[in-house]
Amino acid sequence: VEEVEALRGFLGEAAAELSREGIAHRATVKVGIMVEVPAAAIIADSLARVVDFMAIGTNDLIQYSLAVDRNNRSVASLYEPVHPAILRMLRFVIESADAAGIPVSLCGEMGADAQMLPLLVGLGLRRVSASPSALPALRLKMAGIRAGDAARLAVACCAARSGAEVYRLLAELPEAPGQG
Repeated sequence: VEEVEALRGFLGEAAAELSREGIAHRATVKVGIMVEVPAAAIIADSLARVVDFMAIGTNDLIQYSLAVDRNNRSVASLYEPVHPAILRMLRFVIESADAAGIPVSLCGEMGADAQMLPLLVGLGLRRVSASPSALPALRLKMAGIRAGDAARLAVACCAARSGAEVYRLLAELPEAPGQG
């Protein structure tokens, strides 16, 4: 929080200097953060009060939260995007942003995975960043998601005891017409 507040101070000083010099500039600049470490996720409610938007970087958040280097073959199998601890962190960040009235988005491999979309929607997420090649599958999956079903799925997944249980819940989702 102190770093964001310091940044806002620097931005204010820079704007004042530009004004003094008669240089055209934006009066305000939106400030956002990337939630990529557990410490930021845990204080997301405090951070949400001092930023204009948040983005969740799932690749790093998962890696740092589970203490697993996803690029190390010896431990990469322990990299678990749907570990209940990760899902609870995502839920808290999303709820914190919503409570503060700021947008939150998600990027990383998890956001481009159509299988994850019902769960992410159920957690309250409304924005993902994905590569253009992932968009057709995401659009198709999105067309079949019902908000109530997604919310119930998210509750069940956050209460799960393991990533394997979450994957079972995701696999049990009925396919919407036109999907599959």
